[in-house]
Amino acid sequence: QVQLVESGGGLVQAGGSLRLSCAASGRASSMYFMGWFRQAPGKEREFVGGIHWRGSSTYYADSVKGRFTISTDNAKNTVYLQMNSLKPDDTAVYYCAARVSSPITAPSSSAEYHYWGQGTQVTVSS
Repeated sequence: QVQLVESGGGLVQAGGSLRLSCAASGRASSMYFMGWFRQAPGKEREFVGGIHWRGSSTYYADSVKGRFTISTDNAKNTVYLQMNSLKPDDTAVYYCAARVSSPITAPSSSAEYHYWGQGTQVTVSS
């Protein structure tokens, strides 16, 4: 029903910036909440942050607060993850996820999301 495609990943130096995009198609109008997760080698998938489509309420993991910003472009059905002051520990595959039809109660829980993108690699060099 909803397709998510991430883009914008790449290789950056520590202290640099990247902006990831997540474009939604299909029944995108039904989306309530968009989340960003990441997974580094040998680690479990980790919640990065998320945003409500309406109201723009945001949530961030402690590890990225003050450095990452999530925003939406409703006209494009796209969610962005602006990543500044990147650290080597930010290296991971980043995924966007969508919750549809009903409000979210636990944004950091992957079980709250109905659809997932394919992921985009972010590598931060020292």
